[in-house]
Amino acid sequence: MNDILKQIIDAFMAQSGAEMVAVALGVAYLVLAMRQSNWCWYAAFGSTAIFSWLFWDVSLLMESALNVYYLVMAVYGWWAWKHGSSDNHDAELPVQSWSGRHHLLTLLAIAVLTLVSGYLLSAKTSAALPYLDSFTTWGAVITTWMVTRKVLENWLYWIVIDTVAIYLYIDRGLYLTALLMMIYVVLAVAGWFMWSKDYRQHHETVSQPG
Repeated sequence: MNDILKQIIDAFMAQSGAEMVAVALGVAYLVLAMRQSNWCWYAAFGSTAIFSWLFWDVSLLMESALNVYYLVMAVYGWWAWKHGSSDNHDAELPVQSWSGRHHLLTLLAIAVLTLVSGYLLSAKTSAALPYLDSFTTWGAVITTWMVTRKVLENWLYWIVIDTVAIYLYIDRGLYLTALLMMIYVVLAVAGWFMWSKDYRQHHETVSQPG
């Protein structure tokens, strides 16, 4: 236990200033997203821009490419939250809930993508835990899209994805990043309750006559 604590402290001390800013902005993004503040997308853009550069600098090209996707989603998310309402394009996007069929198709897509990329990684590379790594990657890609559309259940997806990511990062000795994922899980639980309350209030208002 003492060795793990020492590794966490050493990892924290070894962080670059840019990495610390990126992590802080990442936490700010989640907190602001919980509050449905459009400022979350500014935080997301800053965080992913820094991570894109950091990953490219250490030759993690796929991680860098994934963060470029997050950059695009930050821009789209900012627009969608302000103008993405299907009823009124000048109104803010309300929290919505997907049907069971929609979630089934989404989970099926994540499963297929995970199996395909997991197989390719295990057959063609020396990647560690290729299937779990593929699951968290594809799950994050699809769930990020759900956030841009204010799909309530995105928080449940993040709870599962970030929990699996905790195991991955501990397995690789990235204890500080695993600690960050633990914080993300707690924030995702809080986000679920906050968005659920807003969803109920919105639909009660819409359903009221006159």
